[in-house]
Amino acid sequence: MSADVYLFGQILGTHSFLLRDGFLQPDEYSEIGEHYFLPGGETGTAATVLDSLGVSVRMDGTWIGTDVAPMLKDFYAGKKVDLSSLNFISDDPGVMDYVVIAGLVRSPMGRFQTLFATGKRWWNIPKEEDLAGCKAAAIDPFFREETLQAAKLCLARGIPYVTIDSPHDSFLHKNAAVNVVSKECTSEYYAGMAAEDIMALMQQEAGGLTIITQGGGDMLYGRKGQEIRRMKPFPVEVRSTLGAGDTFKAGCVYGLLHGMSDDDLVRFASACSGIAISRFPLPLDPPKLKEVEALIRG
Repeated sequence: MSADVYLFGQILGTHSFLLRDGFLQPDEYSEIGEHYFLPGGETGTAATVLDSLGVSVRMDGTWIGTDVAPMLKDFYAGKKVDLSSLNFISDDPGVMDYVVIAGLVRSPMGRFQTLFATGKRWWNIPKEEDLAGCKAAAIDPFFREETLQAAKLCLARGIPYVTIDSPHDSFLHKNAAVNVVSKECTSEYYAGMAAEDIMALMQQEAGGLTIITQGGGDMLYGRKGQEIRRMKPFPVEVRSTLGAGDTFKAGCVYGLLHGMSDDDLVRFASACSGIAISRFPLPLDPPKLKEVEALIRG
């Protein structure tokens, strides 16, 4: 089956726990209000959101183990998300994370440092045939040489791609149609630098659109040779921030796919993210196109 969008990156099972009375405190009991096991990861969440927006997706990336596979297959049954490229393995439970959430605060837990430290590959090698018919793509930056291969396949086919949290001197940033840079990324790579200075550095290195998100603060965005532009996030009541950045990425892919201007793309992605943080759990109630358009209209 052909798809509008190709996604390559992190796909996993997320155990999310919404606490009832505020975030965890040392030596204090916390009551779990809600608990779900649903598709997660930057690529898994983006696929869910894009499907809800009416976009067909083919996704690839993380190997899917025995504990994750049944949930993943059941969740995407009947949706416009093609899982045929994934590698379903039978000798490992699969990659999962655990996220504790209370309003604006969340804490993810997992074994990713241990997994990466093994030096072994636990994700697929991108396949050129998977991009056939696709008009846009999104590539997560985590999977070393295979990440670069995915980007090079997109470039060879003339398929514009969105990436996330890629530093100014990286291949992914320099060749991306859109690079969405989070506060976590700027803190890691550009500690102590003002957002405007980071933005100027990013703009110098690429012809694509760079967007710096700052949680509830203004988003900065622009291209090489342009003045830095700003946009405020949409004011919404926050229920959970889990998946906010992944939903923003999905909104950028949608904007790219539909040829939106930079202003419209950032506004659309921000509206998608705003709806996402107003509900929990996101995979069971992702933003719909009519909702996004209504929030933009105000």
